[in-house]
Amino acid sequence: MQPDFPPAPALADALIVDPFYLAISVDFEDDMPARKAVLADYFAYSLGEAARTGRYLAAEDARLGAAAWLLPRADALDAAESAAKGEYLAATLGPRGHGNYRRIVDFMAARSPAVVPAHAWYLSILGISPSAQGRGLGAQLLAPTLAEADAAGVPCFLETFTPRSVAFYERLGFRGEAEHLEPVTNSAYLIMCRPARQ
Repeated sequence: MQPDFPPAPALADALIVDPFYLAISVDFEDDMPARKAVLADYFAYSLGEAARTGRYLAAEDARLGAAAWLLPRADALDAAESAAKGEYLAATLGPRGHGNYRRIVDFMAARSPAVVPAHAWYLSILGISPSAQGRGLGAQLLAPTLAEADAAGVPCFLETFTPRSVAFYERLGFRGEAEHLEPVTNSAYLIMCRPARQ
C-alpha cells in the first residue's frame, strides 16, 4: 500500500531531531536530503493511516503541520493495517531503520498497557514546521479531536521523546504517567495520558 498523502516535509523538518525518527532513518544518516525525504514519505503514510482509521488534521496551510491520531481498531482491521504498514516500511526505511522501527514499537507497545486505558485514543504524530512554531498551531490542530474525545468520554494518550514538549501537552490536560529508557535509541520517553472529561 502506497501513501494516500503526498510527502510531508514540514513534519520531517519538525521532527528530524527526535530519537525515534533518527533511529528509523539511520540507513540514510550520511545523506540529510535523502533522510528527510524518507521521513517525509513515512509521515505521508502515517497521515493516510490516521485518515483511514483515526483522525487526520492539517493546518490551514498544510505545509505548516499536521496531527495524526489512531483510534482503537477491530482486530481484523488492525491486522490488515499493521501488515500493510510493515510491508511499506520495510521497502522504504532500509533494513537497519526498519529493524529499529520494529524493536522500538515493540518495546513501547509492551509498556503502555500498564498505564494507558485499552480504549484510549492515541496521538501518534504532531508536527509543526519550525518556521511556524510558537503561533498556537499545535493546540489548534489538537483541539477538535480532544473535544471529540471529551464528548465521547474517552481518554487520550501520547508518547514523547522530547522533554521541551511536555509543558505544552500538560497545558492540554495530559499528565506524565510513566517514563522508560528505550534501548534502541538509548533515550528516555514519557507516556502521557489525558483522562476522559465529561
